[in-house]
Amino acid sequence: MAELALGEQPRPSILDRQHRVLTAGVILSITAVAFEGLAVTTIAPAIADELRGLGLYGWIFSAYMLAQIVGTVVAGQAVDRRGPVLPATVAVVLFGAGLLLAAVAPTMPILVAARALQGLGAGALANCVYASINLRYDDRLRPSMLAVVSSAYIVPSMIGPFLAGLIAERLGWRAVFWILVPVLIVSAALTLPTFRRGGANPATAAGRNQIPPALQLALGTGLLLAGLGQLPDPVGAILAAIGLGGAIPALRRLIPAGTLLARRGLPAAIATRGLFVAAYFSADTYLVLVLIELRGYSAAVAGLAIASGSLAWTACAWVQARLDRRDDGAGRARRIQIGVAALLSGAIGMALVPWWGAGALALALSAHLLAGMGIGLAHPSVGAFAFARAREGEAGSISAALLLADSFTPAVAIGLGGALIAAGQILDWPTQLTIGGALALSAPLLALGTFAASRLRGAEGE
Repeated sequence: MAELALGEQPRPSILDRQHRVLTAGVILSITAVAFEGLAVTTIAPAIADELRGLGLYGWIFSAYMLAQIVGTVVAGQAVDRRGPVLPATVAVVLFGAGLLLAAVAPTMPILVAARALQGLGAGALANCVYASINLRYDDRLRPSMLAVVSSAYIVPSMIGPFLAGLIAERLGWRAVFWILVPVLIVSAALTLPTFRRGGANPATAAGRNQIPPALQLALGTGLLLAGLGQLPDPVGAILAAIGLGGAIPALRRLIPAGTLLARRGLPAAIATRGLFVAAYFSADTYLVLVLIELRGYSAAVAGLAIASGSLAWTACAWVQARLDRRDDGAGRARRIQIGVAALLSGAIGMALVPWWGAGALALALSAHLLAGMGIGLAHPSVGAFAFARAREGEAGSISAALLLADSFTPAVAIGLGGALIAAGQILDWPTQLTIGGALALSAPLLALGTFAASRLRGAEGE
């Protein structure tokens, strides 16, 4: 190994003395949340079956993601004003309470409430992680740290979905939540001390309070999805209209100006991320249901399809980190566009699975693998693109905008799919049509995402 020249400083690394403890803490935090998220995706059909709540199937995920909105924004303001340790501690307590409530839930509505608690905790914890990356790592190291965030899914994605399916088949789905409690405790004990080194940013203390619009957005979106789930009843249409009227103004206050129009630069990046994340997780959710309910595969086998995409996500996240170091971030917009194109191709393939004959499982695996490659390339690239545009004192707010894109649009997309399934039950539509339609919703979202991504080119140097 070549020695450093006299006076030459070693190249900064995410594993050097200054960063290694926080890097380990980030991995542990995300790993704990990833285990739970991937596990629930696999066991959700069993939950809906035992609790007789197929009509609320989409709410298992939408309640989690809507609560993430509130947790993300509240934690974002707390991080900017006080640093990450307090919000991270509260996040762990909320997440653990949600696990315990889910493990004993006697009905589907209580299970949905437990998922909301988990979402509050997960959203706050994710914001603490993202803000710490923005505060403690410079622009050269952030793509690698964002790849680390994706890498924290390696073990959960390799064994999480399959293991969750196996546990659900042998011990019941409740055992999955019980097993995750000690995992969370160990993770918290090792992780929380690392957040103490993250500083506050008093410069944003004078900023406007974003908690009321976050609550309004979650409530409005919840009413919108509840109303859609009651269609064609006129009451459902009224609820949906009220919810939409409340959600849109709140959303505009929480995202950068111009996001809804995909204005060039940061707004287009947030819009792109919201659309492709919504498409990916919506496809995740309903692909499992298609494989189990329509194609007759076990939960463990369906979990393998989810694992394939997660592993591809991780691998391509590291590819983008390597490419980012090579071009000093100049190609981030192009990588996002390529990733969205791969996601669109994968979504089209997954939409065909409900109607495919022999080889449906192979099609599901390959299409989901392609989608995972796409999001692995695009997701961390958007994060690095956005963090490079953060001004002093905006660590929490930029993190909140990114994580809002990760939670709001997936909640709506999954909720729309759930509403389609619920309406199909009322109208006695074929199950293949309703579940297949829910899965196919990801394709038009990615078509919009392709347009938004086209607005990133030329903004790299802003």
